[in-house]
Parts: sequence; C-alpha cells; structure tokens
Amino acid sequence: MNTNSFTFKLNTEQQQELLQILKGSKYLPATVPHTQIAASVPDCRIHLYNSGKLLVQGKAAKEWITFTLETEILKEVTLGSEELLDPEACQPHMGIDESGKGDFFGPLVIASAYVDEKLVEKLRELGVRDSKKISSDNVALNMACDIRKILGDRCAMVTIGPRSYNRMYAKIRNVNKMLAWGHARAIENLLEKVPDCPRALSDKFGPTHQIERALMDKGKKIKLDQRTKAESDPAVAAASILARAGFLYALKTMGKEHGFEVPKGASEKVRREAEKLVAYNDPGILLDTAKCHFQTTDKVLAEVGYSRKDLPSPT
Repeated sequence: MNTNSFTFKLNTEQQQELLQILKGSKYLPATVPHTQIAASVPDCRIHLYNSGKLLVQGKAAKEWITFTLETEILKEVTLGSEELLDPEACQPHMGIDESGKGDFFGPLVIASAYVDEKLVEKLRELGVRDSKKISSDNVALNMACDIRKILGDRCAMVTIGPRSYNRMYAKIRNVNKMLAWGHARAIENLLEKVPDCPRALSDKFGPTHQIERALMDKGKKIKLDQRTKAESDPAVAAASILARAGFLYALKTMGKEHGFEVPKGASEKVRREAEKLVAYNDPGILLDTAKCHFQTTDKVLAEVGYSRKDLPSPT
C-alpha cells in the first residue's frame, strides 16, 4: 500500500481557496494534463484536477495535509489523513452500519460494504463520509447509488420491517441484541459474495460477543472489530450511506402505501402523524409502520383514546 499518496474531493469553495494557496511563492508550478493547477514543495506534489479531485503525493505529503490542507482548507481531520492513524483502513475488510434505530416510523436497516485499497480510493474521490454528516436525503440517495456502482456485488443489506421488528422485540426485549443479529446477518450475506474477506468492522453499540454469538459458520471465521466512531472508516462510512438510503426508500414506500409523508425521528411532528394514522385506522396499524416499544406509542395511543392493551400482539 502506498502510504505517500492521498486523494480528496474538494467542493467549489475549497478549490478556489486551494488555488490561491498554490499560487503562492513557496510553490513551484508544474504542467499536468487535466488539472486546474499543479504545484509542488520539497518532497510533495499537489495536483488539483478539473473534476475537483485533489491528489497529494510524496514523502512530505502527510505533513502538507496536516499543516496546510486540513487547517486552511478542510478545517477538519479527513479520511485521507486518518489512514496515518489507522493503517488498516485501506486493507481488505468490510464495514457494517445501521439506519433507523432512533426513528419511530420505518424499518431497521443494516448494511455491509467491502473495500480494498483501490475501492477506498474511489470512495474517497466520491467524498464518501458518515451518513450522519449528510443533511440532505437526496444527497444520501444519490451517493448510495454511486457507491453501489463502485462496489458492485460487494455490499449487502438486511431490512427488518416494522412487523418483523415488533415481533423480534416481543421475544428478545433488547435492541442491542437485535442489532447484533442484524449485523451478523449482514456479515454472513456479504461473505457469500466476498468469502475471503478477513475482517469486519462496526461501530461499538454493545459487547462484541453479542455479534459473535449470532454469527453462523462462515462468519465465525472472520475477525470482528468494534470501535467508537467507526464511521471514520471508509467501509463503515459506505455502509452507513447504503443503510440510510435503504431506510429512506422504505419510508417512501410506506408513505405511498398508507397515503402520508412519513417523517423521520421521534419528534412532535412524528407523534402527530402517528395519531392521525391510528385515528383513521386502528392501533394495529402501528405494528406495520412503527417500532412499538418506543414510548411514543403510549403517547400516541393515549391521545386518540386507546392504550397499549388495545395494541394487538405482533406474533
């Protein structure tokens, strides 16, 4: 792995700021095809391409990224430079992440994504980052489409719809154990497609042994890692976007089926929409649309003259 070569995707404002910096007297200009500007300082070559892709190479690349690019342009620690702290980020592995856990309406979606060095470079050029940092649903949906084009068959998704979710929760009574089951299935499903994947990484949401116990024969052979803020890893970031897109698609489908625009989260707006849904139907509609162990369920039912005893069994 070449640890002296880094790529970034810059937006228009960042490109303009970089152009001004690279025109400074300490930079030696160069001619490189398809670039807006190319320059160098000792042991570091910097190429800004017409596409907005930035390529930084050389023995001093890490230093330039840390003290110039991050501080003056990006104003954050980036995925590209995080491989200095995490050398495994570009090595073959899969990332797993979920979406919908904190949303009253909709399913729980868990996605897995496989990467190697070449795939990581393509994902970074695309600007892949944790879905929680993407505020626009359309951006997440479009980026997920691009990720699928890059990964091809090297990703998998597990969707636990509301009815199945409520049935599982009635038996397990523990969201982390349900997450572990979903993560294990996402790992197993991806191993069917990439059987030689040596490692799986996810965000830490509970004891690692919960996932390990849920793994079947193929999964028991893989090294399983969990860590906080795992979304900084390119495979986990890709999985987080795929899971988010799967969740958003599910909400759109649910909205068409039941005739309302399904809100995200568990806000007052969510409660009002749930109250309308129950009032127009009956409490049983929540089993097919919502995660009924949320306290929101009790508040919604009380507002329209019902209680939890009026909720049918999900089994």
